[in-house]
Amino acid sequence: MRLDMASRGRRGVPARDGEQRREEPRREDQGEQQAPAPQGPVLPPLPPVDYGVFMQGLVQAMQTQAHTQAALQAQLEA
Repeated sequence: MRLDMASRGRRGVPARDGEQRREEPRREDQGEQQAPAPQGPVLPPLPPVDYGVFMQGLVQAMQTQAHTQAALQAQLEA
């Protein structure tokens, strides 16, 4: 006899009408459980970011890339 999968419980055992499995917590109770503790080392917080310095570095990197690309293009055409 084959039962429809919708009528089965989580572990493949047919669920009985009106009866809740005792080893499975109800959905309302699951939100109250705490997350497990993180594994591995706990890192210190990151230092604050100076966005002015970041933007200067970004602009310099983009200029360097543009000059390198122009030099390579000139070599390719030569």
